[in-house]
Amino acid sequence: MTRSVGTMISRAARRHGAMRAICIQFLALALACLIFPSAKLAAQQKPTEYSVKAVYLYNFGKFVQWPATASSELKANSFEICILGQDPFGSALDTVVKGEKIDGQPLMTRKLESVDAAENCRIVFISSSEKDRLGAVLQALRSKPSLTVSDLPDFCNRGGMIQFVLEGDKVRFLVNLAPAEKARLTFSSQLLKVATAVLKTP
Repeated sequence: MTRSVGTMISRAARRHGAMRAICIQFLALALACLIFPSAKLAAQQKPTEYSVKAVYLYNFGKFVQWPATASSELKANSFEICILGQDPFGSALDTVVKGEKIDGQPLMTRKLESVDAAENCRIVFISSSEKDRLGAVLQALRSKPSLTVSDLPDFCNRGGMIQFVLEGDKVRFLVNLAPAEKARLTFSSQLLKVATAVLKTP
């Protein structure tokens, strides 16, 4: 009887270990698919930090749902990813979005000199050069159906939607649901699963 119980426990432990391994593999696969969906970067031996962030921006467009009225509100026939302030991406973002579409709309990138020019942007990446104006920038974008993204420290706590963070040499991100809900944006559960943290900070 003792041997039988021991065998059952051993089998259960092996099943638990196998299930845990499957879950870890699934999450790793989901993260890998999120970060490296594009053959344009797959060929690179070691993508740069901003090459990875460029792919993230592209994928955010596929893992975030905009309100049905977004197209008419933004008055654009393309899916625009905009960069406010100094551009840290170089050619990386243009390379990632070239020839791609989201919801049937061709992707385009645009550099903004001021937040007033962001009226047609689906995604606005706020550069570190805007740190002294961040409060005013987020206030100006609050009512627009635009996803705000940055790698500025404390970005989510100050009302941004997605903040890039570095864990060692890995690019990860935080999500803040509160401003996204105000802008009527919905994050996919797949995106939330691979976020480092999910906040709800007004």
